[in-house]
Amino acid sequence: MKKMINQVDNVVKEQLQGVAKAHPELEVNLDPMYIVRGDRKAAKVALISGGGSGHEPMHGGFVGKGMLDGACPGEMFTSPTPDQMYECGQKVDSGEGVLFLVKNYTGDVLNFETAVELLHAEGIKVQSTLVDDDVAVKDSLYTAGRRGVATTVLAEKILGAAAEEGYDLDKISELAKRIANRGRSLGVALAACTVPAAGKPSFELNDQEIEFGVGIHGEPGIERRAFTDGDSITTDMMSEILDNQPYERTVRRWDNDSGEWQDETWVTESLQAGDRVIVLVNNLGATPQSELYMVYRKVAEILEPLDISIERNLIGSYCTSLDMQGVSITLLKVDDEMLSLYDTPVNTPAMRWGC
Repeated sequence: MKKMINQVDNVVKEQLQGVAKAHPELEVNLDPMYIVRGDRKAAKVALISGGGSGHEPMHGGFVGKGMLDGACPGEMFTSPTPDQMYECGQKVDSGEGVLFLVKNYTGDVLNFETAVELLHAEGIKVQSTLVDDDVAVKDSLYTAGRRGVATTVLAEKILGAAAEEGYDLDKISELAKRIANRGRSLGVALAACTVPAAGKPSFELNDQEIEFGVGIHGEPGIERRAFTDGDSITTDMMSEILDNQPYERTVRRWDNDSGEWQDETWVTESLQAGDRVIVLVNNLGATPQSELYMVYRKVAEILEPLDISIERNLIGSYCTSLDMQGVSITLLKVDDEMLSLYDTPVNTPAMRWGC
């Protein structure tokens, strides 16, 4: 293993020390670990996300004006702990409440739920929303239900703007639910990532294989397939995304009035002619930008005759898996409200426009 690291046990801590030196506009706490905005705005809902490190720039790279108020990084591919989320929530709460945006991995879900209960006990209004957009598998090594992946990036941008616009906790939570039901993603790996603690690739692929439907921790997907070419792989990915049927699941939501969890039934929305989308073509770690544009070219060619309009696009590294060679595609069905919020100014280490 050759990586620009020192001691394996210090990777995340030293990464955060680098963030602190590079971005003095952020406040970086090391014990417990979290990143918060230095220019926190009074009287707004605070948006927090987090998860295992190794997916940078998600989430710490999206802390700043127009996106997250706080991010909680765990160790590599390991959920952050409840004390991180709890203290981060206390730090950024302005009295208008805290919304946790949680990717659907069992450890993340359990720990964020504990943090919700702890913050509620302190008199802080709080809510959490689950993102489970990966259409590759219903259940995974890390999850009960679909995995949460790159729709989280688009949700953080749109919801961050909504918070800046003054949405209250109930309104922003309903918007978060709508985004979660409208996003679909799928990834493929041409080569595995190497987790520093393991010191070797998380799985083996020969030169003629890809992992179709891979998870962002290297989890297996739909199947191991023969490598063909970029257009064929992109076409297969888009077929899986577009053909995916509405998915019904039970989601636990916090009721601040009763101080209890309540079950809700959520159903994903299908894509059809006349719909508008944001497309994210995402580098999983070691894929050249030129190849991402080739993938986007094919995505656009596929959507045009279906009368599905690409309103906005993001092409680059947003939700990675360390040094995995691969790509993911995300389609988020949008409306006028979402597009207006998406277009508002944002100023974070990894996403910036309009400022």
